[in-house]
Amino acid sequence: MITRFITDVTTRFNPFSPRAKSARLFLTFLPPTARLSGMNITTQLLPRSSTEPSSLHIKFKDGKEMKLDCEAMGIKSIVEEVDRHSRLLQKEADLADG
Repeated sequence: MITRFITDVTTRFNPFSPRAKSARLFLTFLPPTARLSGMNITTQLLPRSSTEPSSLHIKFKDGKEMKLDCEAMGIKSIVEEVDRHSRLLQKEADLADG
């Protein structure tokens, strides 16, 4: 997963819910040095009794924001959506360096 164009990641999930698996896995896909490279990562853990749905909000360097429904999408779908936009930004950066 291309993460160098991501500036902000905000997640909200109940860690005990099986429906929060995609949000938890997405956080594990982020590199350990993500915070050092300027990425803001905010995680809000909901209480065990919470019925609020899991959410994932991602901001990119170009200003695009993605709000993803972690309960409806699997981790593969989430990674594909993020990579789709990251690849476009990578192409633009390659052409600008060109």
